Amino acid sequence: MSEIDELRQRKIKQLVEQQRYTQGQQLSQQLKEQEIDSQIKLVITRILTPEARERLGNIRLARPQFARQIEIFLIQLYQAGRLPQKLTDKQLREILEKLKQGRREFSITRE
Repeated sequence: MSEIDELRQRKIKQLVEQQRYTQGQQLSQQLKEQEIDSQIKLVITRILTPEARERLGNIRLARPQFARQIEIFLIQLYQAGRLPQKLTDKQLREILEKLKQGRREFSITRE
């Protein structure tokens, strides 16, 4: 029986170490995501007026993935030097309208 107990103990120890390793990786991933989020927020603060940031925040509440796409798009414009000044709410709305026009609308009707 001692041999079986020894094997159990080794297996338990191995599982605990695997769990610790997995938790460490998850923590590392979360830290990376938090760092990316903070960098995005910093750049967005630099390129949007408070009113435009508020609008983007409202979009984030309704459609988080779409808001992230907008943030990435705006950061790319900023990095390319195509945003010489802070974007106002009106300018952001114009960009959103252009993005909306590129999207297809579908409607399903039942007969």
